[in-house]
Amino acid sequence: MSYDAEQRGLLNQIALQSIKHGLQQGRPVKTDLAVLPEKLRQPGATFVTLNKNGHLRGCIGSLEARRALAEDVAQNAFAAAFRDPRFPPLQASELDDLTLHISVLGEPEPMQFASEQDLVRQLKPGEDGLILEDGHHRGTFLPSVWESLPEPESFVRHLKQKAGLPPDYWSDSLQVSRYSTESWTA
Repeated sequence: MSYDAEQRGLLNQIALQSIKHGLQQGRPVKTDLAVLPEKLRQPGATFVTLNKNGHLRGCIGSLEARRALAEDVAQNAFAAAFRDPRFPPLQASELDDLTLHISVLGEPEPMQFASEQDLVRQLKPGEDGLILEDGHHRGTFLPSVWESLPEPESFVRHLKQKAGLPPDYWSDSLQVSRYSTESWTA
């Protein structure tokens, strides 16, 4: 996983076009895969994060690669702008104040651990994105979340809460996978 400046630039354009198209048409832009480099037509999982004046304004993504990378960016950029339940839909007046951040996820790797302490000991702060699952509870933190939650214990506790579990929750059925990302600001 490594994207050159041209590929990143194309994904940046697709994300912005999808948001602008959403403002005008109420839906994401259709991506013409035939004109894109092969690497952007391959299945990929992405997150698109929108910041307005340095504050989170929307973040939506995919954990599994189920569609072409370029399509995933278009869909997630639209969803981050208009469908993140934490925020009202984006208005055209906000567009100039937005910063887009694109993260392409690597393949998640299941982790093996005997206890929460064992899990915490294995974490690589600043590098690991985590997916935490137990039953119908599921949550993820991108590696960038380490910037605001640098302590591994706190990172795991907050991730449990994001998944809808108590921060001190523990179960033998808890599953955690780690992934890396390649990220950039558009």
